[in-house]
Parts: sequence; C-alpha cells; structure tokens
Amino acid sequence: MSQRKRAAKNQRPKVIPIRLDATFFFERAVQSLDRYHYDKALKYFRRAVEYEPENPVNHCNMAGILSEMGRYEESNVILRSVLDQIDPAMTECYYYLANNYANMELFEAAEDALVRYLENDVEGQFLEESDELLDLLNYELNRPTKLATIKAKENIYAHDKARELLEAGRFAEAVKMLEEIIARKPDFLAARNNLGLAYYYMGLFEKSVATISEVLATEPGNLHALCNLAIFYQHSNQRELLDSLVRKLNKTVPFHPEHVFKMATTLGIVGQHREAYRHFHRLLRTGELIDEPSLHHFAAIASVNLQRYEEARKHWQQAERMDPQSPVPPYFLKRLDLVRQGTESPPTHYHYHLPFEEQFKRWENSPAQVTEALKGDPLIRSSFFWALRHGDRRTKVQVIQALGLVADEEVIEALKSFLIDPDEEDELKRVAVLVLRSIGMQDALTVMFSGRTITLEARRKSARLPVWDSAWQTVLEHALEGMSGRYDVVQQHDMMTLWVDYLSRVYPEVPKLHKSTGWAAALEYWTAKMHRRTVTYADLVNRYGVSQASISRYANRIDEACGIREKLDLTRPSFH
Repeated sequence: MSQRKRAAKNQRPKVIPIRLDATFFFERAVQSLDRYHYDKALKYFRRAVEYEPENPVNHCNMAGILSEMGRYEESNVILRSVLDQIDPAMTECYYYLANNYANMELFEAAEDALVRYLENDVEGQFLEESDELLDLLNYELNRPTKLATIKAKENIYAHDKARELLEAGRFAEAVKMLEEIIARKPDFLAARNNLGLAYYYMGLFEKSVATISEVLATEPGNLHALCNLAIFYQHSNQRELLDSLVRKLNKTVPFHPEHVFKMATTLGIVGQHREAYRHFHRLLRTGELIDEPSLHHFAAIASVNLQRYEEARKHWQQAERMDPQSPVPPYFLKRLDLVRQGTESPPTHYHYHLPFEEQFKRWENSPAQVTEALKGDPLIRSSFFWALRHGDRRTKVQVIQALGLVADEEVIEALKSFLIDPDEEDELKRVAVLVLRSIGMQDALTVMFSGRTITLEARRKSARLPVWDSAWQTVLEHALEGMSGRYDVVQQHDMMTLWVDYLSRVYPEVPKLHKSTGWAAALEYWTAKMHRRTVTYADLVNRYGVSQASISRYANRIDEACGIREKLDLTRPSFH
C-alpha cells in the first residue's frame, strides 16, 4: 500500500458507538419531557423498562407520563404491578394512585390509597401534598378521613411525647423513647439533644456529653447543643471549658424567640447575668413570649444580680398579675428588700419554682402535700430530680426522703441510678437504700460504696411504709455511726433492712423513740447475732452510752415483732 493511501486511511474519522441501555433511553425521555413531547417520552420510558424490567423507578416514570397524558387507568395498572410484583416497599406508588383516582373522581378509592401511603411511607416525601389532597377528599366525601397514624411523623410524635416525659421528670422513660427514635432516625438532632439532657438529669454525665458532642459533630453551630454543654460544664465545675464555650455563645445572636430564651436562661445559669439580662429584654421589647410569667421572673433574677432592684420588683409584680396562683413571685418580692439591704444573697437559680429550702419548710408537716405536688406538678417533680443530682448534702437527703413518698417506677429507677454514681457520698446512698427498702423494693440492689461495686441481696417483701419519719432516720444514723469500721457494707445493709422490717410490722403503732441510741444499740446487737459476730452488752453500753436494761428491752421488742431468735434457732441450732 502506498504511503499516500496509508495516510488517508489514518485520517478517516473515528465512529463512537452508541450504547443503547436504560440510561440512554431515560435521558432521551427526560429531554422529550423538557420539550413537552409526552408521546416520545412515553416511548423512551417503555424502552428503559425493557432494558431494566426489575427497576421500579422506570415503571413509575412511565406511570407518571401516562398520568400527565390523562391516561389514569393505564397509569394505575403499572403502579399496582410495581406494588404487587416488583417492589412492595415503594410506598410512594400509593400516593400516585391516590392522585389518579382523585382525577378520575373516584374519591373513595383515592382515600384508601392515600391512607395506605400515609400509614406506610417512612420518608414522607409527599406529606405537604397529602395534606392538600386530604382537604379535597374531606370536602368531596363530606367527612374526615380516618387515619391510624402517619408513619413519616411517628418520630416527631414520639419526640413530642419524650419531651413531655422529660419535662415531667420521668427521665428513664424519656431515655428509652429517645434511644428508640435515634435508632430509627440517627440524624434527628433534636431527639439526640434531648437524649443528652435526659442522661444528664439521670447523672450519666459522660454519656450526656458524648451525646451532645455527636450533635455538634454533625452541626457545630447547634444552639441547643451548645447551651446544654455549657450547663453540663457549669455543674461539673469544668471552668476552662465553660469559659471558652461562653465566649463562643456571647458572639452568637439568635433570632428565633425560643433560641433567644434558651440562650438567656443558659447564660443566667452559668452566671453571665448581664448577657442574660440583655437577651431577656430583647424578648420583652419585641413582645415575644411576653405572656409567659416565667420570662418576667427570669428577667427579675437577672436584674437583681445586676442591682437593678426596681426593675426586678416590676418584673415580679407583673409575673404575680399574670400568675396569681403561683407562690413564686410573692416569695421573691418579700425577699427583695433583704437582698437590697445586703442581708441576703441574690437568687441565682433560673427556675420558676420556690427554692428547695422554702418548699420543704412549707411541706415539713404534710407528707400528703409533698406527694400531691410531686405527682401533680411536672415542674416540681423535675426540679426534685435535678436537686437529687445537683443540690447540697442536706437538700439531697430531703429529696431522697421526699421521693420515697411517691415511690413510682421513675423514682425507683432514679434512686437505683443514684446508688451507682461514684461521685455521691456513701452516707447518702445508705439513705437511698433505706428509702428503697422502706417503699417495698426488695430486689437485689447494686451499690457503689467507696469506689467498690457490691450487690445487696434481695430481701423478703415487707409492708410498704407510707412515710419515713425523721425519728426513725435518727435511730439509723446512730446505728451506722456505732457500727462504722466494725461491720462491712452488707452487714450495715442488713441492719437497715431489719429496722425497716420492724417498723413495717409495727406500723402504725410505732413506739415513741425517746432513746434513739438504745434502739440503735439493739439493732447492732441483732445484726451481730445474725452474722455470728461477737458482741457484748458491755461493748454496746460503752459505745452508745445507754444502760444494758434499755438495750435488752429494745432488743426484745424488735425480736417480738420480727421473730429473730426463733429464726436463728431454726437455722443455727448451736447458737446460744
């Protein structure tokens, strides 16, 4: 072959072959749709279906074109074949069917298809359009549509319920529900935020921080997560981390009223009263949330801490006018002059309820009133759980005893969680164990004492005590003090269980406990005998400062009610 021929051959244009597949015909169909050439688009979608008959999207595209062309019955045949034969999980087909039936004025069939869509579709792609179609069907059928649930909104409904549980102080239930929501929808950040709060209220600090950190990893500017984290740092005394976070918050200017309110209360809680004051007054100036008495209360708290006493007075007076049944505004108005004179410190807690000391003072002689408040007022209930974790020692003792009056599942879970918190005092845990036993909780209990986890074995069930009297607590404290260093935790627990058992058996005819140390010595006496420990009356007289006759008398009373000597004789014949 000549050189010229070879050159000509090399210069021939290259032919690129067309690859005829589903993608090729899909693209041609879309181009035809853009030009409103429906016939051509339908032809190309049919070819795409021929190449990929198992792909439900191609079938739905073909059904969509037929619907656009007014060929609703043909469209429905294809949609039903997708649901029956190709992909039953493609629930949006029910929405397409509902639209076709509505256009055919078959409103009953449209309603059935729409209900199937709403009750089965998880993603909720056509929720807004479904609302409009529901309105049309309600009008045409002259009745509301019966819906068991809207699947796509289940997580939203569940989240709302979890928030109610959280506000009611039912933290364990809220945690369970929020964990289930996140398992179904990991990107539901609001649920993850509230889960972090619930963990925190339950004292699970590390889990709460980890959960909030997950939110911030996805959305670094999430205001609720940042505010929650600031409160966590405040109560765990992580000052350096808190200061850094507060600087970040102070550079943030929220616009939504709820975000402004969240920012203001958070800054107040962490001691940034000036910035909190600024945000509260933003809300008051704009008229947002102005009908909330709590907003005026919080603005008053911030004002007092900035020595704006007259402003504080006006805010509390306004809160009193708006909420005349609440004891909160009048209480703080009475204290205002004392703060102004410097004889009392300004209030720093941003909660719309009385301080715990005042609440307990009012309820001191009325257990029924405590029970009613804890069961009937979610805010008070929530504040009690908060104080269980963050109050001072005296407050925690009062809270533990008060929670025993309610004794529902949430209280039991909260106290059991308290028992394994390494940061709580052993003495407080002993009070919690005693209250759990006194309310009839006789299952085995896991407790962390002095950094060591132990299991207190289950006890036989005894009658539940309706109250826990301070005189009974005094006996217990004397016994624990006398036994300290001589008996292990399990033996001390057995002593506590014996005391609860005795009180349960003789209640309501509990004798006057004039000599609490004598009763305490009697409890140690029987505890030693049950554990085959050597103890003499002389030891007890010396340590408790009571006579042998008193110890013997009280020991006999306990034995008469509980039958200890008989049980020991049955189980240990050699004991004398």
